[in-house]
Amino acid sequence: MLSRIAESLFWIGRYLERAENTTRIVEVHLQLLLDDPSVDQDDAALSLLAVMGAPETEVADSNEVLRALCYDPTSVCSIAAALEGAREAARRARETVSIEMWEAINTTWNSVKGSRLQRMRPASAFRHVRERCAVISGTADQTMSHDEGWHFLTLGRSLERVDMTARLISTAHLTSGTHSAWNNVLRGCGAHHAFVRTYGGVTTDKDAAEFLLLDRLFPRSVVHSLRAAESSLSDLALAGGRRVGFDDEAQRLLGTARAALEYRDPGRMLEDLPQRMTDLQRTCNLVSEAVTTRYFTGATAATWSGGN
Repeated sequence: MLSRIAESLFWIGRYLERAENTTRIVEVHLQLLLDDPSVDQDDAALSLLAVMGAPETEVADSNEVLRALCYDPTSVCSIAAALEGAREAARRARETVSIEMWEAINTTWNSVKGSRLQRMRPASAFRHVRERCAVISGTADQTMSHDEGWHFLTLGRSLERVDMTARLISTAHLTSGTHSAWNNVLRGCGAHHAFVRTYGGVTTDKDAAEFLLLDRLFPRSVVHSLRAAESSLSDLALAGGRRVGFDDEAQRLLGTARAALEYRDPGRMLEDLPQRMTDLQRTCNLVSEAVTTRYFTGATAATWSGGN
């Protein structure tokens, strides 16, 4: 597969997951402010913008959060920018992306461009973006051959999900003193129903963190997403003829991160949680760089080595 096509598919997966998870994170933030009026809204807004990697600012409020993380197409961490990036990546990979998937992405972009997202009520806007991202992901799974291109798409989606889930858990820790913080995070991940079925509905910080980090059956947990990313990389390595060992730096990084989570003492799940979430985000960046170096960087020009 051409490196240009592979890179486009990888970033389609990342951008769509980023858009969806940003809606979840902002919705959790706004819900926490409603549930606990004692929370300083300005401090909470500044903390959230820092967690999301937005440019530093001295003053922020809920309106600034919505602008920087949702509506502003010039903000690199906004929903609008992510959806625009997904459409541009899909345009570059038109010969590989199915017609149905391209139409789903293009329709989604047309529904939010030109301040259309801003004109919706926030709750309606968040629901619209989540539903459209789900439509695109389902369309991709059903209309694309599950070959190398699909593995790059899945790799990007899984890697971004790990990163964004880590950020969502970080937002819960920022307001861990509030009773509803972890409940809202579970709902933000779409995990509340599955959590209640697993743990019986009594939400403690430890149980919620354990579920979101370690559950092997819930598709948005960190461990499940790390496994999915590892599986995609393994299939890509097999396609390249590699059958023994791990010569891929990205695979080593993902495997190390997963083992550090799965083999950690469950009783120490909440210890150093913010730092561990930061480390996870750093790992995702390193994995992305390793994948780019291995698969997306153009080959060096051939040189003649024969003759006298």
